[in-house]
Amino acid sequence: MQSTPSVPDEFPSSDPGSYRSFVIDLLGIMAYGELSAFERLSSDARFSPALTDRVILGSRAVAEFAHYELIAGQLESMEANVAETMRPFMAAVDAFHDRTRPADWYESIMKAYVLDAISGDFYRALARHLDPQTQRVVAEVQVTEEQSNVLMSRLKEALVDNPRLASRLALWGRRLVGEALTQAQRLGIERSFLEGLIALQDQPGTDQVSKLFADLTREHSRRMNLLGLTA
Repeated sequence: MQSTPSVPDEFPSSDPGSYRSFVIDLLGIMAYGELSAFERLSSDARFSPALTDRVILGSRAVAEFAHYELIAGQLESMEANVAETMRPFMAAVDAFHDRTRPADWYESIMKAYVLDAISGDFYRALARHLDPQTQRVVAEVQVTEEQSNVLMSRLKEALVDNPRLASRLALWGRRLVGEALTQAQRLGIERSFLEGLIALQDQPGTDQVSKLFADLTREHSRRMNLLGLTA
């Protein structure tokens, strides 16, 4: 553990205090997001139609908790209180999950697929502006291509077995991405989350934020197309 509170090494800002606050906020929301995902996936696994399907969601839950522990370790290395760092984001994340409660296992696995992908896109986009140490943490908590392909393959199998799922899951995917982007924008405003980072990088804030959300939407559409669904 570091002996004094600090920002990570080689921070890319002329305002260390503001940059440190941004990194702590970013890690705080990531930590609570991963912890919530662990709880959600562990619960949803009970409704799996087969044991192999329970393993799919169970293994994702284990990975999410490992990600939480990694982020918590980084926060502790910055001498930040992990629980207090997560606390400001609890209400927003919990409300998101309450509004997007899956009706069955198929919606659960679609939710895991969509949220893993869009959160990964979001954090990778932000990581381009971050110091190398924080970039490494963000990279280590990303879902691997192999893990994503497992979820995609199972969704494709489900759609082949039951083509009537297609319209429901397409609608569910649109709802999930809409709720996720709305939540991200709301947090960005409330915590000066996105604009604060971009301002520290001397970039035109509004254009950069709009481009980020446009890119996230485009990537979601591409992934839905791979499933044969309309985004």
